[in-house]
Amino acid sequence: MRVLAFILCLICQPLMAHEFWIEPKAYQIPADGKLEADLVNGEEFRGVTIPYLPGNFVNFVLFAGADGARVQGRRGDIPALNQDPLTDGLHVVAYQARNATVDYENWRKFQRFVDHKDLGNVREQHDARDLPITDFTEVYSRYSKSLIGVGDGAGADRRVGLETEIVALTNPYTDDLSDGFRVQLHYLNDVRANEQVEVFARAPGGAVDITLYRTDANGVATFPVMPGHAYMVDAVVLRAPSTDVAERTGAVWQTLWANLTFAVPE
Repeated sequence: MRVLAFILCLICQPLMAHEFWIEPKAYQIPADGKLEADLVNGEEFRGVTIPYLPGNFVNFVLFAGADGARVQGRRGDIPALNQDPLTDGLHVVAYQARNATVDYENWRKFQRFVDHKDLGNVREQHDARDLPITDFTEVYSRYSKSLIGVGDGAGADRRVGLETEIVALTNPYTDDLSDGFRVQLHYLNDVRANEQVEVFARAPGGAVDITLYRTDANGVATFPVMPGHAYMVDAVVLRAPSTDVAERTGAVWQTLWANLTFAVPE
């Protein structure tokens, strides 16, 4: 049944925008515990678990302090991450997916996605490039991270080299969260100012609340968090694909999805 659900997810994926995230089995573990996390594709912080498939990703790595290592697994493993911690302290898990494509039969479906992610006046750019408004292709890539506290959980998130990336400026397992949680949004070598970030908050009972925020001039967004909740932060870059990518995929637009998950202790 798990395999069937995964196949159905892939079949349905082109019909709507889906987030892709790393979901730890436990966001905090003892120093002698195991790092375990699923790869999940879905909506509203609910989705289908995807196994460890090396052909699906460019990089799948762990960072903790000065240490780093590739995530090791066997094809088909669930959870996709299942290995010992690198050390005591905050672990950053990062995943870069290989490019994939989605086809749009008409402009209306694409515009719904553009509106939801607040990507600007794309239709004007689309028309200026003399692109078709039916039967066109988008290529997309995923850049997902997750924060897991090991032992005392001390440490800090940082840039790990993803093309677009959300960096936590707050450690959810050790810092004072009374003034909210801060993230900084990056694209290439720049911060992304005045951009939308979507925050999904999942309560212990499973209810999910979704709120939109904007980054400031330094690319920083601040939002309140609650004990016992898991959080997912998502932001999208839209750009014209490079000539090489366009020729290989047939795409006229490219999206890059940055994602970050963490939890707040009880």
